Amino acid sequence: MLRRSERLAAMAKMLSDRPYCVLPLAEFAERFGAAKSSISEDLAIIRSVFEKMGLGRVETLAGAAGGVRYIPIVSPERILETVQTLCQELSDPKRILSGGFVYMSDITASPALMSTVGEIFATRFASVAPDVVATIETRGIPIALMTAKAFNVPLVIVRRASRATEGTVVTVNYVSGSAKRIETMSLSRRALQPGQRVLIIDDFMKAGGSARGLVDLVGELRAETVGIGVLVETDQPRQKLVREYCSLIVLDEVDVEKKLVRVRPSDWVAALSSGREQKTLH
Repeated sequence: MLRRSERLAAMAKMLSDRPYCVLPLAEFAERFGAAKSSISEDLAIIRSVFEKMGLGRVETLAGAAGGVRYIPIVSPERILETVQTLCQELSDPKRILSGGFVYMSDITASPALMSTVGEIFATRFASVAPDVVATIETRGIPIALMTAKAFNVPLVIVRRASRATEGTVVTVNYVSGSAKRIETMSLSRRALQPGQRVLIIDDFMKAGGSARGLVDLVGELRAETVGIGVLVETDQPRQKLVREYCSLIVLDEVDVEKKLVRVRPSDWVAALSSGREQKTLH
């Protein structure tokens, strides 16, 4: 028999490992050999601690099919702290590559950082309730995977070239917003079902050509794009090929000669830090 403190730790772990999944109180009672009334008291403690620490929300659902579920909601303070950490990392002049590019692969490959970023996007897009998260290969995959994990939904990876292992695919052509080249992207017909709600996640946006292509591809499969989240967007061009999206960081300038990288939190993050309510995606 576990002590109450041990039971609380185990229950918190079970909830956080399965976000958005409804766990019946009977499951906890059977596993820990405790009365439902005791389990309810334990959940009240976990709910209170999670709220105080900004670790997310624990919801109780009534009814025969009810139970309890964990919703990963990141506090504004933690969002700002994470974005400021990322801005500091990206501002390092050692990240400047030839051609004025900024090296980001180590950041997007960090499980700890991308886990938090995924929860931030899950916080931002909680109201749209996506059925799947989609991204285009390859650097956006870690961010999209962690976002899918936070929502507890499948991840769909769009390929730049079709593969025999994907079966029948749908392919669209799109114009690269920055290079103005015709590119292609493909997705298996089995990956999305008609009517599914799709959240698009990507690591970088300049003019928004890839995001526009993803939206068009989702539409070709008769699914619905319900949001677009981007880790870093460039300040220029101001006019993107997609209108509604949410970025976390804005890349203002890369000066190769001066060895300068200027980045800042996006408007949405800045609005959170100042306590203003952001009504639009961007």
